[in-house]
Amino acid sequence: QAQLEESGGGSVQAGGSLRLSCRFSGYSGTTRHMAWFRQGPGPEREGVAVVDTGTGDTLYADSVKGRFTVSRDNARNTVYLQMNSLKPEDTAVYYCATGFRGGHRLDRLSYNYWGPGTPVSVAS
Repeated sequence: QAQLEESGGGSVQAGGSLRLSCRFSGYSGTTRHMAWFRQGPGPEREGVAVVDTGTGDTLYADSVKGRFTVSRDNARNTVYLQMNSLKPEDTAVYYCATGFRGGHRLDRLSYNYWGPGTPVSVAS
């Protein structure tokens, strides 16, 4: 079992920055991989970034490489998503996920546990 809660969403102008936080609890084996996803107006939930809380290894979607940075603070049981150079197409509800069960690390089907999400709106 794991529990997740995101915070830090809001509205920003294009080119601006936001930092999202995801506070998590649960067995360390369950929360080893912490991922960020987003869902815009369409039906698909897109994988954005993932961090291995043990090794610090990260993986990013091509659409956010060079602009977003995922990091973790294990002492605080918190994962962050620093988002810079935001674009209107980054507008979405952002979700934190964990409980990796195999497969691709940016595939929503690979995760068992989800937070409620935090909305991000980027105005042009």
